[in-house]
Amino acid sequence: MGKSKRAREQEAVPPPLPEPLAVPVADSHTHLDMQSQFHGPEEAVAKAAAVGVTDLVQVGCDLAGSRWAAEVAGRLAHVHATVSLHPNEAPRIVLGDPDEWSGRSREPGGAEALEAALAEIDALAGLPQVVGVGETGLDYFRTGPEGVEVQQESFRRHVAIAKRHGKALVIHDREAHEDVLRILAEEGAPERTVFHCYSGDAEMAKVCAEHGYFMSFAGNVTFGSAQALRDALAVVPRELLLVETDAPFLTPAPFRGRPNASYLVPVTMRAIAEVRGEDLDALCAAVAANTARAFAF
Repeated sequence: MGKSKRAREQEAVPPPLPEPLAVPVADSHTHLDMQSQFHGPEEAVAKAAAVGVTDLVQVGCDLAGSRWAAEVAGRLAHVHATVSLHPNEAPRIVLGDPDEWSGRSREPGGAEALEAALAEIDALAGLPQVVGVGETGLDYFRTGPEGVEVQQESFRRHVAIAKRHGKALVIHDREAHEDVLRILAEEGAPERTVFHCYSGDAEMAKVCAEHGYFMSFAGNVTFGSAQALRDALAVVPRELLLVETDAPFLTPAPFRGRPNASYLVPVTMRAIAEVRGEDLDALCAAVAANTARAFAF
């Protein structure tokens, strides 16, 4: 049986503002362009600032989203942009896979279309308000075997773009841990590399730490089924720890299933501090400094 109308309406209601953080932090990964509960990015930024989330990293996942991210970051002082072709976007451009963002099918564009798209990402990456290249990487959950080669080539090209412009590299890694780490080793990771919405285990966290990769944790660290993620969180060096929402996705408990937004970072930060057994204010200060260092803002 499907959900009742009342249940569906309740899920659409944004969660209330949490208790503000005494020490401000940044949301290291959000998608303001996908958050329909706000009238615009200005409202989202103001609501986040009210609870101590003072900077937002707006992530572009395709050409339109990357252009929008750069435009918004250019006019809002506390929004910083990243630009990219998401790992699932590159196969859609080349192979004509269904378009996840628009819900429309897309005709195959071939290698030339991918080259043109990457050239524009390269140009956008040179803008001063663009602080990172990504989210790039590999996603073997949504893209089948036919898209692996395209994904890997796109990932390598994003690594090169990040290094060319001296920007942070933002990694999307879903069910592809070994290949992501292998390609980073083969290409040579940029000086500042961030594993967004970290999804590996504790052993992988130790490998990332050895290489100096930042690891960012989202609201799913609060999920009951995420003990392996909490085990990883517990071993991440404090100086490599970031926090994010990935909003509107991954809303932390107890609000799971309702719209996520940057103003809910305090919920996740408190959960992170509890898992690590650390003082919240001290941990917030460290995470804020880490984010500024990772993205050079």
